[in-house]
Amino acid sequence: MRAIIGSIGLVLVLTACGGAVSTTTAPAIPPTPVAKATTPNVSGPNVSGCFTSADGKIFTYGDDLPGVITGKGTVGVVITYERNGNVCTWRPLSDRLVAAGYRVLLYARKSSEYPDEVTVAMAERLSKEKGVRRLFLVGGSIGATASVPAAERLGSRVAGVVALSGAVAEGEAAKLTAPLLQIGSENDAYGGAKDLQRTHDAATKAPDNELHVIKGESLHASALFGSPHGPEVLDRIIAFMDRHFMDRHFMDRHKG
Repeated sequence: MRAIIGSIGLVLVLTACGGAVSTTTAPAIPPTPVAKATTPNVSGPNVSGCFTSADGKIFTYGDDLPGVITGKGTVGVVITYERNGNVCTWRPLSDRLVAAGYRVLLYARKSSEYPDEVTVAMAERLSKEKGVRRLFLVGGSIGATASVPAAERLGSRVAGVVALSGAVAEGEAAKLTAPLLQIGSENDAYGGAKDLQRTHDAATKAPDNELHVIKGESLHASALFGSPHGPEVLDRIIAFMDRHFMDRHFMDRHKG
């Protein structure tokens, strides 16, 4: 079944596994450059100069790498950024999540290492925070790719995975049993339309399997937030999380 909605160029295709694929036609604007994060001049404990103790609890792990837990919600979100990125370009999403009632963990990491192990470790850390009952994993690029096997290891504690510009191995996607939201740009060299579609087609066990491709763009991971598509991307992420938190929360309260 296909429905063409209004004048915004959104095409929705319902799949056999209950998920959805949509493509959004980009407006006629010049290409948006990749956002470059600046490091403010701050003193005291901080994460990349973008998060300080005023934002939440600063912690260190491993070789004195910093992280922050911000917000006070009962549902946690672990954000794993793209290779050679940092937490600063993910602040728009973090702020929206905190405002929506989520508790968010962001952390600095070594860009040379595949981040599946550290994603699991950060999820374990966040799950031990008082009041946190369930988790979402959010990743960009290699962080998105790693979030899927991390979710498999964490099991039922994961309420869903949000993957921006990821390229998930089909074998890993096939094992995923948590809801999945993928967002990316059609022409992105990593995590573009073909990569996202392969993951979507393989993730047949995901109870919700959503894919949104921005046509005609090559925006990568967190660069989506600062683009003209940023508000829509943020809205989609919040709506996905709200829906699946409420679904799992309701089920937990009404078991038996």
